[in-house]
Amino acid sequence: MDSPTLRLAKELIRRASITPIDAGCQDLIGERLQALGFRNEIMQFGDVTNLWTRRGEKAPLFVFAGHTDVVPTGPVSEWRFPPFEPTVHEGMLYGRGAADMKGSVAAFITACERFLAHCPEPNGSIALLITSDEEGPAVDGTVKVVEALSARGETIDLCVVGEPSSSTRVGDIVKVGRRGSLNGRLRVMGEQGHVAYPHLALNPLHAFAPALLELTQQQWDAGNDDFPPTTFQISNIKGGTGATNVIPGEIELLLNFRFSTEVTADELKAEVEALLQRHDLRFEIEWTLSAQPFLTGEGRLRNATAIAVEAVCGRAPEMTTTGGTSDGRFIAPTGAEVVELGPVNATIHKVNEHVAAEDLDMLSAMYEKLLEELLGKA
Repeated sequence: MDSPTLRLAKELIRRASITPIDAGCQDLIGERLQALGFRNEIMQFGDVTNLWTRRGEKAPLFVFAGHTDVVPTGPVSEWRFPPFEPTVHEGMLYGRGAADMKGSVAAFITACERFLAHCPEPNGSIALLITSDEEGPAVDGTVKVVEALSARGETIDLCVVGEPSSSTRVGDIVKVGRRGSLNGRLRVMGEQGHVAYPHLALNPLHAFAPALLELTQQQWDAGNDDFPPTTFQISNIKGGTGATNVIPGEIELLLNFRFSTEVTADELKAEVEALLQRHDLRFEIEWTLSAQPFLTGEGRLRNATAIAVEAVCGRAPEMTTTGGTSDGRFIAPTGAEVVELGPVNATIHKVNEHVAAEDLDMLSAMYEKLLEELLGKA
């Protein structure tokens, strides 16, 4: 069990590339692709290293998009094997980034190598967009590369993001869109005082509680054929002095909407603020829009992806828009068709992250078949 894809995935995992550090991963990727005729371009923004590498000038431009950065390991003592010493045990490749997403990046490269060996003059161009900022703030990564490409008239037509989209078996799920993500930082003000004299104070948590109940019970929309209904969650809440006998003067909450195409970010903002006003709260709220929802409809990329998965796995994938956000949110607004196809996501961001070694070869075969379907036919 020592395929080219597995060997390359191991080499990438050995590089401790915790966001925004790339640790030489993109140099390794660039060397492999330069040997195939790709032209490498390093785009540095702040502390973030991005690689844009392209072969060919003809349309359509097909892009594999991914990232070399990984999340922190957590307690190393809890790992079965050292997180940056890739280990294959009972058919599983262990290591930070094995599933998210150095395995996919390795599969991108070996798929390109095989495809170009038998189709050196494809009917279009191939590029890879690789960032070291996907797991972090994501402000100097893919979004900046896409802006730079757009400024010089370089247009992505088709894009496969290698995020771990699969659920129980590789290729069972393909993401064809993502929900929007809207964040709010809410401050509710009261009046600090002694807990024994509540009539001389105003507890902002108590005042906010009825509004919170209403927020959690609100149906924001019913979703549609492509998207589940919009959801609302409180992710953080902070208040108080730490003392047991002091009523807090204010509380701060972080909230998030994952929203469908049935509602806009502005509509959600307006509904929340109107609800808070109805409850006579003194509040301030700051909004941050992390992503607009996007959907890749029926077309050449979705069709080719279904063909590729079925050819390798023997079954058709489910096309969904569930889950969190990905860097596809920066690419889709340019007009590109975008799908996400990657390994099983059961252990991503966890201690003992791992992926089936044979799944990486299957994934590479799917990517190669995609290239054949999209660029290898007259």
